[in-house]
Amino acid sequence: MTKSAGSRRHLPSSPFNRNAPAAPPIEQYTVGDRVSHDQFGLGRIIAVEHDNAAVLVDFSGRRGRIASPFAKLAKL
Repeated sequence: MTKSAGSRRHLPSSPFNRNAPAAPPIEQYTVGDRVSHDQFGLGRIIAVEHDNAAVLVDFSGRRGRIASPFAKLAKL
């Protein structure tokens, strides 16, 4: 008697684990939000691209475009 592939058990660290936790949701920003960036410091959101693909941030005179998933950007 053979077992089907659907009934096999996988180790918790296996990439084939069906019960893998979902990725955390991507932070949503709006124009005017105050933010902190690991490299550039404090800033304010001045533009948000379509579907939060990227944000344009003013870091006290220096502007930077930060792409999603905003790993180094935190809302204050």
